Amino acid sequence: MNPERLDAIVVGAGPAGLTAALYLGRFRRRVLVVDGGDSRAAWIPITHNHPGFPDGVAGTALLALQRDHALRYGAVIQQGAVEGLTVVDDGFELALDGRPLRAPTVLLACGVEDNAPDLPQVDESVRRTLLRICPICDGFEVTGQRVGVIGHGALGAREALFLRTYADRLTLIHIAAPEALPAEERALLARAGVAVIEAPIEDVELQPDRPRALCFSGAGRVEFDALYSALGVTPRTGLALAAGARHDDQGRLVVDDHQQTSIPGLYAAGDMVRGLNQITTAQGEAAIAATAMHNRLKGG
Repeated sequence: MNPERLDAIVVGAGPAGLTAALYLGRFRRRVLVVDGGDSRAAWIPITHNHPGFPDGVAGTALLALQRDHALRYGAVIQQGAVEGLTVVDDGFELALDGRPLRAPTVLLACGVEDNAPDLPQVDESVRRTLLRICPICDGFEVTGQRVGVIGHGALGAREALFLRTYADRLTLIHIAAPEALPAEERALLARAGVAVIEAPIEDVELQPDRPRALCFSGAGRVEFDALYSALGVTPRTGLALAAGARHDDQGRLVVDDHQQTSIPGLYAAGDMVRGLNQITTAQGEAAIAATAMHNRLKGG
């Protein structure tokens, strides 16, 4: 089967992928977006820190607006899964559900997967904001509340200390071995007035509008108004790594100032590149990448 030839292929239909599709469409490039159907942005019940939406916007609504915008300028969006990415003489070949595609430029915008705590109905809890995963996104919304942070080690301590900006009743629920939380972090938490619980979570009580309580082995029942998961993420970089792209010590792809990976013509944007995990950051990186791809295609 002869591969279908395109100017650009975008893998991922989240905020980064759809921004790139819009730009490439307006550059009059033949671009195909592969939508795996699992954008992390779709989990967001409502975000209040995306510029231009003073009353907030749901993740699904934002994705729908971006999708419509890209389609208006000629982008093609197709549901499916990319099964392989191969470097070839004139660019790249991808297998999309068994169908070969070829393009001189590719943008990966595959995002990350959250490392979820072992709690019941985690996905549904995130969608209902019973469990939060991004204090930069929505820390303002828990101002003055009793907040529990489920985490471990230095990462859990950092997120608990970050939330000190908004809440003065904070607890780090440390779910790893005690030695995983270094003495320096323990001292910082103590100085900030952050309590630390180091006991297994035995049960979770939920109310319709908020987490009610966590029940701990040996530590009893503790009520919270908001819970955060601070267990980090796993970047979805498998395609790039299999093709030979470089990554950093956190597993994220290394890119240059134009979002190009260590493989010429292969670009990446969004959460799989940097650790801020913000929609606006992903959109900005995608705009940079799409412009660089256009310039590469015209030899500029």
